Amino acid sequence: MNDALRYALQHMPKAELHIHIEGSLEPELIFALAQRNNFTLPYTSVQQLRAAYAFIDLQSFLDIYYAGASVLQTEQDFFDMTIAYLQRAQADHVRHTEIFFDPQTHTARGVPMASVINGIHRACLAAQPNISASLILCFLRHLSEQDAFETLKQALPYREKFIGIGLDSAELGNPPEKFARVFTRCKDLGFHVVAHAGEEGPPEYIVSALDALHAERVDHGVRCLEDPELTQRLVNNKIPLTVCPLSNLKLRVVENLNDHNILQLLDAGIVATINSDDPAYFGGYINDNFIAVADALSMSLQQAKQLARNSFIAAFLHDETRQQYLNEVDEFFNSL
Repeated sequence: MNDALRYALQHMPKAELHIHIEGSLEPELIFALAQRNNFTLPYTSVQQLRAAYAFIDLQSFLDIYYAGASVLQTEQDFFDMTIAYLQRAQADHVRHTEIFFDPQTHTARGVPMASVINGIHRACLAAQPNISASLILCFLRHLSEQDAFETLKQALPYREKFIGIGLDSAELGNPPEKFARVFTRCKDLGFHVVAHAGEEGPPEYIVSALDALHAERVDHGVRCLEDPELTQRLVNNKIPLTVCPLSNLKLRVVENLNDHNILQLLDAGIVATINSDDPAYFGGYINDNFIAVADALSMSLQQAKQLARNSFIAAFLHDETRQQYLNEVDEFFNSL
């Protein structure tokens, strides 16, 4: 990779649309919060915890992910976690981010919904105007649809603090149609709708996310190229994919980044974006993902620019705000 491309990837304005806030919880902060809350971790040191980040699949990652999230107990904990991510994202020249959060992970432990949403939202406000942030509440797909309905009910008193609904956690055996009714309710309430699909699950799960959930954006979606008809549908309907290369590598969706299809998705005309997913666990924040892809694949400056533009095109922004960000991207690349 040449110096011009490296500089562009590190400094270009960008949006991040696939970030699980609990997945930004670094081991150092996990230990600090555990100490603050008198919580005993099953690890003796930061180094031992970080060494445990060796995953063979999505489920093995989720097991340690939920263990790490257990230190989050107060509104201040959620604030501290979120502001740490936002500061890191700002350093990577992220101008706008849409943050996933998993309330069921916390309410199941007796943490009030108010502590979760208010802590995260307060950090988003505190980070302005340096970076703008919106929240997307995700349902855990390994739990029941009834549980999702109950979570929605608990969250609705705070509905002005989140803009969308997502679907995450273990994909295999939990197809999107399992949540069709609750997503219909969310659409009726005016929320944006996204869903994880086509990571470990087959391309059919992407189709289900579109047909049963009416997803406006597909998180991951990298297996779409196995289905030419689906690929063309994504292109024709301008349905974005929020792709997470280092996550795909860490969870063995691909064995080597040289095999990743992000540039094929881009060349096919799909509104593909690059994101970090769970950066504390997968070895890198958004710029690390861009650099890793550029090192592994023959990315051009034009493709870098398209990825930056796509991140704002795919975002849930007012048209005027979106255009301002797109103008920033164009001006940045014109200045190189």
